[in-house]
Amino acid sequence: MSDVVHASRTLIGRDEELDELEQRLTAATARSHVLLAGDAGVGKTRILQELCARTRSAGAQAYVGHCLDLGESALPYLPFSELLDRVAGDVPEMVEEVGRDYPDLGRLQPVRRLLGARGDAGGDVDRMQLFAGVQALLEALAARAPLLVVIEDVHWADQSTRELLTFLLTRPLTGPVSIVASYRTDDLHRRHPLRRQVAEWSRLTGVARIALAPLGEAEVRSLVSALDPQASEPEKAAIVARAEGNAFFVEELVGAANGPDRWVPDELADVLLVRLDRLGVHARDLVRTAAVAGRTVSHTLLAAVTDLSGDTLDNALREAIEAHVLVAGEGAYSFRHALLGEAVYDDLLPGERARLHARYTAALCSGTAPGTSADLARHARLAGDLDTALAASIRAGRDAAAMAGAEEAATQLEYALQLLTDPARRLPEGESLARVAEAATEALLAGGHTSRAARLAADQLAHCPEDASEDRARLLTVLAISLALIDDTTHDRDAVGASREAVALSVDAPAGLRARILANHAQVLHMVRHPDAEQVGVEALAYAEAHNLPRIASAVASTLNSGGRSRTSPEAFREQTRIAIERAADAGNVSAELQARFILGRSYEDEADWPAAEAAFRSAVTLADRSGLPWAPYAFESRFQLAWVLATDGRWDEALTVLAIAAPGAPTTPYAALDALRLSILQGRGEQVPTRVHRGQWAVDGLVTVYSAGVEMRAAASGPAVMAAYGDAHDTLARIWGERYGAGTRFVATALGRIADLVAGAEVDADGLARVPDAMALLAANARLAAPQYEDAGWGPEGRAWIARAGAEQLRLSWLLEGDEPSPELVTAWQETEAAFEEFGHVHELAMVRTVLAGLLRATGDRDGARRVANLAREAALRLGARPLLERLGPDRTAAAPGGAPADGVALTAREAEILALVSDGMSNGEVAKRLFISTKTVSVHVSNILAKLGAASRTEAAAIARRRGLLA
Repeated sequence: MSDVVHASRTLIGRDEELDELEQRLTAATARSHVLLAGDAGVGKTRILQELCARTRSAGAQAYVGHCLDLGESALPYLPFSELLDRVAGDVPEMVEEVGRDYPDLGRLQPVRRLLGARGDAGGDVDRMQLFAGVQALLEALAARAPLLVVIEDVHWADQSTRELLTFLLTRPLTGPVSIVASYRTDDLHRRHPLRRQVAEWSRLTGVARIALAPLGEAEVRSLVSALDPQASEPEKAAIVARAEGNAFFVEELVGAANGPDRWVPDELADVLLVRLDRLGVHARDLVRTAAVAGRTVSHTLLAAVTDLSGDTLDNALREAIEAHVLVAGEGAYSFRHALLGEAVYDDLLPGERARLHARYTAALCSGTAPGTSADLARHARLAGDLDTALAASIRAGRDAAAMAGAEEAATQLEYALQLLTDPARRLPEGESLARVAEAATEALLAGGHTSRAARLAADQLAHCPEDASEDRARLLTVLAISLALIDDTTHDRDAVGASREAVALSVDAPAGLRARILANHAQVLHMVRHPDAEQVGVEALAYAEAHNLPRIASAVASTLNSGGRSRTSPEAFREQTRIAIERAADAGNVSAELQARFILGRSYEDEADWPAAEAAFRSAVTLADRSGLPWAPYAFESRFQLAWVLATDGRWDEALTVLAIAAPGAPTTPYAALDALRLSILQGRGEQVPTRVHRGQWAVDGLVTVYSAGVEMRAAASGPAVMAAYGDAHDTLARIWGERYGAGTRFVATALGRIADLVAGAEVDADGLARVPDAMALLAANARLAAPQYEDAGWGPEGRAWIARAGAEQLRLSWLLEGDEPSPELVTAWQETEAAFEEFGHVHELAMVRTVLAGLLRATGDRDGARRVANLAREAALRLGARPLLERLGPDRTAAAPGGAPADGVALTAREAEILALVSDGMSNGEVAKRLFISTKTVSVHVSNILAKLGAASRTEAAAIARRRGLLA
């Protein structure tokens, strides 16, 4: 992390509480006071500072007094003494005047309380006179302006201060006086004197209690960013998890030089451990034992591990709870703050930790106390009992997988594999290295970590003996599925080859394993569109049904049905898909059901039936979320397609909600794909996006490449930058999908469109213009290469739209380079493109097409047509919040001139006509400036005026309009 600010100057996340404080304190009641409660560090002082600042800026007065933790040495009335000193500094004459009527008020002044200071004659203080004097002083201040009195940290207040507060809170003060008293809730143990006092104060009329809750996740992230603008997303996520909304904890964790790890900064640890030091010996030992368990420990397990018993145990627990170190729950105890538990654990010596972990291990192994396999694995590992840790990790991994806890399963099983690198480790009975590796790979796949799954399976296969046919078959089949799900071509094996080898090695395998391998083989062949996919699928289905394996049979049925999209009518295919969905649901096979629901959504998507596609994809996403498998194969893809459908349909906010799952910590490749789609929406709204987007994942998944490259091309500031992004993406996709990849035409259209926009805006210099024809030739050739990709099946609405767009963009760029009036062919091409995108239904792309078409129609003199098309584009852009499109469209320039005069009646100044002539010859602003010996900025201003007068969207369009109207010689 970068250099950080220790505390944020901006109040974050407390608007609601601050508003409530202001409303209560300004309420028209006889008394209006507040008790502000909250844990240490939650932000009480910060919100009170803001409240005082607002009070003073509104012309009112605010005075603050602090209670201090001085133990038995506390001075009576200390916060009021501080307050009186501040008032005396501001309005000494008022203090003197009130002091004449209430002489004992002077006893509160700090100078009178120093060692050696002489007190007034008369002996003891008249307490009631002192109390009345404080009341009179506050009322006198309120007569000048509304008064806010803040007494901070009342949990440290002495008895006299509490009694004075009680006096003031119960009196009908004259004038607008409000009192706020703050205190720590976590310091109010059962015997704390303020506990009863707060209860009494809360019952008083005009006294409200406001509790400051911890900050929410969004507020913590904002606070971290304010303290350290360079903080990374993983660092923010770690602080969110550990700070639990406590502002002080956030500031300390951000300030830790090594970043937020399982380490508590020394300053924070010192603050936290103060609570531990206040406990008795038994309570302190008990808390240390509890810290080894983690955040929460059951009573049964804690009792089994600690040396305490009976009344001694109960008394120690009661002391820790009353000191607000532990919190009692349903049969368990938790640390009030997770960081407190961490600090206590970090404070243990290494030998203490190991011994306590060993006690937990023994208790869990013996069954003395209930616990999970994951708990046992952790304690055994930290106790050094690695054989027990191995068995427990394997069991914990399988338990987590059975409960759809893919991440937890992968973590446990990968740790087990790590332990198994030591030949001294002993596997539990019935387990093998290959079985553990197979389970770990499947867990990684279910968690969306496809690349890691492929690497793990390949690594384990490399160490598996050649003669271990069944073990190798297990590893080969999961490797094949992993490879089929990614586009990475750098692996030594290909998916089909690995799958075929698994089939060959499993001839004599048990029926369940053999059926799973055959089912996976059918799925792999289907994924790569292999001609044998259907035949293999039929054989796999027959085998699974013959051996009464309904789950596997349902998976094969979904795969077989997926391959039938191109061989039957859409309705017949969808009916078969619904049958496959029901079969998978009946068999309890979530993976097969996800696959079938995804394929159903794609069948509707291909025909641009957005409502039906949305319903199918949403049903898959709902099933995945309900099953705890949001990143599993076909779950992530369904989420992506759902967001894409919503974005295409112009429902950007809904799409962003679906994409919100893409956050740091998500699986790398799915995150990159979803984030690229999110960035394309943000780019459409005019937000800044990176110039290089998820490049590290391009070779892994073509989907990431398609959307990332689209964002990069439209963000490019020059023609060479456009072509560089296009070239990198084209080379990547041609390598993994073949040269005739389906997104090729869309890529060409996007690249041509961006270059055309740059040329139209005079953002390409002469050297750049000279390169444009070569770029056009390359793009046109690639467009012709990509077009035949789906000729056999016929293009759907999306394909037809992009084919039309690529041709239209090529014609537009030629026109911009030549500078002539738009030809009928050019206008017709864009009108056909408009019709194609209207059929496709892509709201934003259609608006972009109409923006270009409106400019062409204006250039040909068709003002009515231009107005109609531009208004349609403007309406869509407003609905989307597409700011760049709105800026490009500008106001409705095609409206009639005032008084009904023709809008064509424009007059250019001599200088404007001179500049327009040079611009029409293809000169850039810089070249015009050199020719006329004026600044480039002056030329830019003139060009803007010319465009406005002519109602043109670009320089080329302005030149065409000027020629048609005879404005150029």
